[in-house]
Amino acid sequence: MVKIRLRRMGANKKPFFRIVATDIRSANAGSFLEELGWYQPGKKAGENYQLDLAKAEQWIAKGAQPSETVAILLKKSRKAAAAAQ
Repeated sequence: MVKIRLRRMGANKKPFFRIVATDIRSANAGSFLEELGWYQPGKKAGENYQLDLAKAEQWIAKGAQPSETVAILLKKSRKAAAAAQ
């Protein structure tokens, strides 16, 4: 089963996350199938993440399950894409 989740990067007390599609059996810092974007919680809201919505939707269509945080970021991305149209 595939899960879309955050992969922690960055230094101590300065977290930086990559949004990745990965097999649920792999470790958090282990291998992943595809990188979909990034999330930096220390930055100002609105410009603290970037997500390739098309790739994420493809993975969800194939049965991938997003984590709670990624689900929130997906919701924000969908809302921003709808507002841009």
